[in-house]
Amino acid sequence: MKLKEKLSKKNKIYKGRAIDFCVDEIILPDGKNAKREYIDHPGAVAIVPFINKKDIVLVRQYRYPVDKITYEIPAGKLDKNKKESLVACARRELKEETGYSAKKITKLLSFFPSSSFSNEELYIYLAEDLVPGEVHPDEDEFVEKTIVPFKQAVEMIKAGKIKDAKTVIALLYLKNLN
Repeated sequence: MKLKEKLSKKNKIYKGRAIDFCVDEIILPDGKNAKREYIDHPGAVAIVPFINKKDIVLVRQYRYPVDKITYEIPAGKLDKNKKESLVACARRELKEETGYSAKKITKLLSFFPSSSFSNEELYIYLAEDLVPGEVHPDEDEFVEKTIVPFKQAVEMIKAGKIKDAKTVIALLYLKNLN
């Protein structure tokens, strides 16, 4: 069975600072026409920073769409106007949100957070051998770093205290490696 859809006409209806909104006209595998609404996203990275063998750094941040303060691993979007490497973005976001620099960064996995309405791909990295430094968040970003034992962070998922998808995926992925 054919599954691939073909682009007929690309329609960017809103160009934002960080993301764009599109309503493309497409041709379905059976030849019929349809529309696809989605967010055009430059991609993002997330980092699981280990302070030592058992403790990680999480950030607390207010998230307007869900009207909640969340616990998350540090993360951020790739700069859509620059050709920034994934590792450079990971290093930048780690430094901005936690103040730490990592001597060792290892890619763990990537995934599509919401492939039904966004083309975002999120890359998760492990950061080790951290060196402390000053936090430098974006001017519209208010984050609070907190050091948590890895086992406690996994328990926070089970207790419903961590609901952020990238954080849940990253921590459970690492838990299953051990």
